[in-house]
Amino acid sequence: MPIITAQNLSKVYPVAVKDPGWSGTLNHLFRRTYRPIQAVAGVSFSIEAGEVVGFLGPNGAGKTTTLKMLTGLIYPSAGEVQVVGHVPFRREAVFLQQITLVMGQKQQLIWDLPALDSLRINAAVYAIPEQEFQRRLTELSELLGLDKQLTQPVRKLSLGERMKAELMAALIHQPKVLFLDEPTLGLDVNAQVSVRQFLQAYNQRFGATVLLTSHYMADITALCKRVMVIDAGRLVYDGHLQDLLERFAPYREVTIEFASPYPFEQLTPYGELCPPLATRGLADPAGLTDGLTHSARLLIHRADLTARVSQLLSRFDVTDLKITDPPVEEVIGRVFQTGFVG
Repeated sequence: MPIITAQNLSKVYPVAVKDPGWSGTLNHLFRRTYRPIQAVAGVSFSIEAGEVVGFLGPNGAGKTTTLKMLTGLIYPSAGEVQVVGHVPFRREAVFLQQITLVMGQKQQLIWDLPALDSLRINAAVYAIPEQEFQRRLTELSELLGLDKQLTQPVRKLSLGERMKAELMAALIHQPKVLFLDEPTLGLDVNAQVSVRQFLQAYNQRFGATVLLTSHYMADITALCKRVMVIDAGRLVYDGHLQDLLERFAPYREVTIEFASPYPFEQLTPYGELCPPLATRGLADPAGLTDGLTHSARLLIHRADLTARVSQLLSRFDVTDLKITDPPVEEVIGRVFQTGFVG
């Protein structure tokens, strides 16, 4: 049985409409009118125990609203949802003990107290015995690389240390399901890597299920084999990340450097020239007229890649050649632009 199931899950918010001026203010006060805003529209999916799933979408797509429905913070307007065998909005104690929600822009730690005090409060809320609390504290401290920082006031911790302490507070009761909403938001590169490594280790050690939203594609590529893409409240893709990349990025990017300059027209039969180009002696870099170039970037269809690269190596004096996939951010951007995955 899946650990999370959603069937035609929807959420509509009534938003008050106010006209400008005094008359609009009076009408808004005595005869208020509303218009419906569809935040989530008929989303259906299921997640198996132990999966790490990326939940992607532009701002306002419905990601956070969906997470709030899955955790029971808000009622759905329509549809059905179950998490670890419970209906979330009933907020049963046995359900709350098996989930956690971490939001990168929110905090649960008490600002002026040491993080350890907040952890003890959470242990008391979840009725964790002292001996078991100490065992979990040691285990999580080792995974996160936190020790002395736990006895410092939260306000004196760095942003990365604070996020690690937030994760510790959210996981001290060892939940089965982790809902993570932008957990690396605002962190520097090193802190992001540290949080990713911890989440990967935690998933492997405890078999926890993770639903992760992030605008940092490095989080998704490092942790998630499966992704769900939501746009305008509708689920437009649910499947393997690699399949998504292949469907929306049928080309490979080939960067070439030459020992001597070549005219642009000699390169166009091998692929689509794409800017920016590192050029030398080019009369019109924007127009790509009759200048010469020492390097170029070509987009070549995956099916033609081997043949085209062989032709380039035999035809030109190549000093360096690199083949890469287009950036993941660009691929996801194409999904958002189309709004549909066929």
